[in-house]
Amino acid sequence: MTIQAINVRNQFRGKVKEIIRGDVVSEVDVQTSSGIVTSVITTRSVDELGLKPGSDVVALVKSTEVSIATL
Repeated sequence: MTIQAINVRNQFRGKVKEIIRGDVVSEVDVQTSSGIVTSVITTRSVDELGLKPGSDVVALVKSTEVSIATL
């Protein structure tokens, strides 16, 4: 499953590993072959998408800025 209008490099197929629900926003951890991708989305969207641990999903990544710091 891919979404045609989005660049393939920005799509990570995986399964929902964990959802940390909040009143307004929730954190959704997606286990992909490249590692865990975390998305912060509205709790309403979590419910409307029917997300739960084990759900098959595609994480779509759009980044306009990436910062790096030394350790």
